Amino acid sequence: MDVLERFAAGDLEAFESLFRQYQGEVYRWIMRIVRNSATAEDLTVETFWRMYRARAQFDLSKGTCGPWLRRIASNAALDHLRRSRHEVPLPDDLPATAKQPPAEQVELRREILGAVDKLSPPLRAVILLALVEEEPYANIAQALGISENAVRVRLFRGVRVLRRSLSQAGVHA
Repeated sequence: MDVLERFAAGDLEAFESLFRQYQGEVYRWIMRIVRNSATAEDLTVETFWRMYRARAQFDLSKGTCGPWLRRIASNAALDHLRRSRHEVPLPDDLPATAKQPPAEQVELRREILGAVDKLSPPLRAVILLALVEEEPYANIAQALGISENAVRVRLFRGVRVLRRSLSQAGVHA
């Protein structure tokens, strides 16, 4: 009996083995969505708790639990985003489109962060994963439990909402 079969049967040692094997991957995935290390740590634990509680639903025929675990992690991160409206930090090394004085760059960054923070959690997750993290659409679709076409639609809608929000704030790109 392999580790996945033992896990599905409720074996705690098998669960601990899977936790050790996947905890780093789950943490990094959640971090890409929530952009906060303390929150990502908490949600990693929540993800594994959800995984253990749902072990009877695990499909052994797939032969791996990585995609299933990423889906659980995505749902935990989206649930967190729905509950809280914290700012989402963007990387400091984003290229500026035009040379602007530092004070204007700081203001632009503040406006962009505010606009991203106002997005609904499903749009925000797709925008961050696709545009900031540059994840392939297939990975995003699988993790969020939607089609690649839905990823494209959410990305299009998210960009449109961001443009409108930034335009209303007087920021034109």
